[in-house]
Amino acid sequence: MNTYHTRFEPQLERYAYKVRNALNESAEQISPEIAHRLENARKIALNHRKVSQVKVAQVAAKNASVNADGSLTLGGGFGSGFKGMWAQLLAYALPIAVLVFGLVGIVNFEQQNRITDLAEIDTAMLTDELPPQAYLDKGFKAFLKHTQTVDQTKLD
Repeated sequence: MNTYHTRFEPQLERYAYKVRNALNESAEQISPEIAHRLENARKIALNHRKVSQVKVAQVAAKNASVNADGSLTLGGGFGSGFKGMWAQLLAYALPIAVLVFGLVGIVNFEQQNRITDLAEIDTAMLTDELPPQAYLDKGFKAFLKHTQTVDQTKLD
């Protein structure tokens, strides 16, 4: 519950009572001509309010639609009829299509990068002085490790 209303409610009620009494006392002192003008202004305001309410009700009724489950949709959603169906389909399908095309593009990009990397490795192996069978020999791997450690100790 709002503490503002509970804390100040008695003070607000007293203030409203004082304002009401002051208005009632001054209403008795209003001349008949001013009272007549105020009454006419009130009628005009009420008529204007009724016209506004009718316009709002007409617009709401025009844009309202009853769904299959019996619920009422105001504003018509995406539209009504054939155009509304296509607009709704487009609103759902377009983001999904963009997502699918984006994922396909990413997969193709990554696959092309992998093919390029493998091609570079193949090119390096084929242009090297050693035959490809040397890379499969376990003794050659040990030889490479030994020469790398020897080269590192020479550098240190």
